[in-house]
Amino acid sequence: MKPLIVVSASMAVATASAGNRPNIVLFMVDDMGWQDTSVPFWTERTPLNDTYETPNMERLASEGMLFTQAYAAPISSPSRCSLMTGANAARHRVTNWTLRRNESTDMEDDLVATPDWNVNGIVQGVQGDKGWAERAFVCRSFVDLLHESGYHTIHVGKAHWGALGTPGERPEHFGFDVNIAGHAAGGPATYLSEQNYGHDSLGHATSLMATPDLEHYWGTGTFLTDALTQEALRALDKWKEARLLDKPFYLYMSHYAVHIPIDRDMRFYQKYIDKGLSPKEAAYASLVEGMDQSLGALLLWLDRNGEADNTVVIFMSDNGGYATGSYYRDEPLYTQNAPLRSGKGSLLEGGIREPMIVRWPGHVRRSSRCDKYLMIEDFFPTLLEMGGVSHYSVPQTIDGRSFMPLLNESGDPSADRSLIWNYPNVWGNEGPGISLNCAVRHGPWKLIYNYKTREKELYNIETDISEQDNLAPRWPKLVRKLSRELGRQLRKMKAQRPTVKSTGKPCPWPDEVK
Repeated sequence: MKPLIVVSASMAVATASAGNRPNIVLFMVDDMGWQDTSVPFWTERTPLNDTYETPNMERLASEGMLFTQAYAAPISSPSRCSLMTGANAARHRVTNWTLRRNESTDMEDDLVATPDWNVNGIVQGVQGDKGWAERAFVCRSFVDLLHESGYHTIHVGKAHWGALGTPGERPEHFGFDVNIAGHAAGGPATYLSEQNYGHDSLGHATSLMATPDLEHYWGTGTFLTDALTQEALRALDKWKEARLLDKPFYLYMSHYAVHIPIDRDMRFYQKYIDKGLSPKEAAYASLVEGMDQSLGALLLWLDRNGEADNTVVIFMSDNGGYATGSYYRDEPLYTQNAPLRSGKGSLLEGGIREPMIVRWPGHVRRSSRCDKYLMIEDFFPTLLEMGGVSHYSVPQTIDGRSFMPLLNESGDPSADRSLIWNYPNVWGNEGPGISLNCAVRHGPWKLIYNYKTREKELYNIETDISEQDNLAPRWPKLVRKLSRELGRQLRKMKAQRPTVKSTGKPCPWPDEVK
């Protein structure tokens, strides 16, 4: 294992003045689709844009830059681990969602066996040195680097970086001064305070998904999204009251919304019933608008406390919208992210393309739009650059590229770059583009390869955003070229692949199949 080299704060931070460094708010939504908003991220408005009401996202977009091609992994933990480490999921090998220590969450497949992936998630370097690196990826988070450089670091909401019983389940182990409600679970047991967010009357968790730290709200009628928002505002108030000279904050406002269970946020539910939505879709829309109201509350706090001009606000989702289960969504399934195809768990656009907005007064042009692509691991170097942290050493390889040139419109860091996805796992839910596959995006072209069936799909994303026209049979040379690139990158990152049960041999890499 490569040792962690600890860099002193004086080396880690290179800024003209610490006072010039901005506060940073990363507002992360769980399972929010590209179209779950009244903000159009496509070239035209869609019926879904007219269904949802997200006025605060509209405000943020009018005051900052909207990104139309921001990508993440198809599942939560891989995206969140890439965010924290700057490493692609193929490299950190946390390729499925984590929960219990040393236990895979993969479902069984009749023909192939999934690889021995890092089921325990990520672990901070010094903890890895103490023996916690078993089935985990050793790293140093950008949060720890920001913290060392003088940032006050606040975590509110979902973490989902490490399994139960490992250091990776606790945000404090990654450099956060404050942790509210972050633990190993990837979703809430319930959003309802009437059910104590998953605890019984004695305070015992009735589910591994029970949300901790919010006892004050039990039985009060406070929806989970609102409780987390109130806690975030309280943490910011404490920062303001106890603020040390030139000590900016980093707030990771990581909502459990809009992850299942899709409980009704009664502040907004009836509105959508009155608009003609079914009870299922009205409940989902209420989750979306409750999330948006949280964003508005944070923006209002920044305004009232004189911090708006010195704060970067970034809006992002960790994967595509839920589109695979009729218990929570209306049929037809796989259409909930239209015009994108499929949804969460899929390497089709509906599973990996995310709504993203950045507001940074004086640095990002108002009402601007970026159509260049970027990837979730790019947040690592970008947030450090925003925070003035320019010299640091970490045990992991950083795959991400800073998207600061996109923000200041000076260049395209991904102009010569291939984006890579690897999902050699079996999620459980079924649908187009889900499970046992890998993909590459280069320019307008995207190739998806299925390890099990050995089938390849080729799409021109610029002309076929819905991925309806598989060009693979008609463009064999391009398929071979992208297959070579995908295979080369996966091997370079020492990615994993499934094995064929009948032979015990690994499934072929994409460039080993014609």
